[in-house]
Amino acid sequence: MTQDQLRIIVVDDHSVMRAGVVALLAAEPTIEIVGEAADGSEAVELVERLAPDVALIDLRMPVLDGVAATARIVAGPARTRVLILTTYDTDTEIERAVEAGAIGYLLKDTTREQLVAAIRAAARGETVLAPRVAERLVARMRQPAPVVLTTREVQVLNAVADGLSNVDIGKRLVIAEATVKTHLLRVFAKLDVSDRTHAVVTAMEQGLLNRRTP
Repeated sequence: MTQDQLRIIVVDDHSVMRAGVVALLAAEPTIEIVGEAADGSEAVELVERLAPDVALIDLRMPVLDGVAATARIVAGPARTRVLILTTYDTDTEIERAVEAGAIGYLLKDTTREQLVAAIRAAARGETVLAPRVAERLVARMRQPAPVVLTTREVQVLNAVADGLSNVDIGKRLVIAEATVKTHLLRVFAKLDVSDRTHAVVTAMEQGLLNRRTP
């Protein structure tokens, strides 16, 4: 093995797919495949025994799936980077893999050149994402965070919807008028509105206002 060679393992429960990945990388002089595994448990054992630079892991496998295997590998003593190679590109799958500690997420339509470049980048500690995966993550990040109102804020808004003044709301909820105003200001900020009417309307549109709450 030359100094620039990277030691990797390939993990996939489908033997044909695993063989295909191995064959794809076999001609690459900078990569040495030191092991293969058919499930996540075998992958963890290989990493513990061989300490490869990169573990190329599928997601859905028996015994131990790719996410669980990734978490164990990342938590272990080896400095192996985990690069997911899968057919699944749903938000849930991507998030679970990233949260488990995967440094990259590729899809199985990745070309040989892209795969080799991704493996080398992962070994350097660089995040690697397939274009479709990156687009999904960016789109998800751009989605506004859901508004969450506290129980007390919902109670105050329901009282506003009932037409009560701040003084009467305070009496109903047994809180000071100043506290009512504070809750309303927080609600206005969360809903991005400037008055009571719009606060009620917006909260109802977003399904945040339960009119049965006293």
